[in-house]
Amino acid sequence: MNDILLNSALIVFETAGLYLSIKNRGVKIVRYYTQISNIIAMLSSVLYLAMGRYAAPFRYTAVCMLTMTFFVTVFVLIPMGGGFKKLMLEGNGLYHHTICPILCFVSYVFFEPHASVWYVPVIITAVYGTVMLILNYKKVVDGPYPFLKVHEQGKKASVMWMTVLTLVIMGIALLFSFFVK
Repeated sequence: MNDILLNSALIVFETAGLYLSIKNRGVKIVRYYTQISNIIAMLSSVLYLAMGRYAAPFRYTAVCMLTMTFFVTVFVLIPMGGGFKKLMLEGNGLYHHTICPILCFVSYVFFEPHASVWYVPVIITAVYGTVMLILNYKKVVDGPYPFLKVHEQGKKASVMWMTVLTLVIMGIALLFSFFVK
């Protein structure tokens, strides 16, 4: 019953955050890993309510990606000057950086069946990072995150960031895979 309540709440909060994101950025939301991870979480909750334990691999992917979103926000974006209040307590950040990652984590870890497809969140994250680095390098987009700005930080720093972030999502995925049974 807790899993149903938490996933229902997650859908409501994801919808509120998505509304604010679209209102502020329109279709440009697809440039943000935060938005992609939260959309995957919302869809995984819908699937969980419809399919139960059969949605476990999708829920696993969502919790890994939202954990990555939370960690990058807290340990990278805020220290880089994003501001705790702005990123964690206001606008879509309240939903997408704080409430939804916490709800997803609690529901998945404590109340849902588990499945491990550790490579899926790693592949999604690596593909996102690679595509965004290429688009930044070609000056099609700017950012949206400081660590994607190839021309401002240089190629070596960009490769370092990509490597570190890929290792972080791999670590998160493996932790959920091996220690959350």
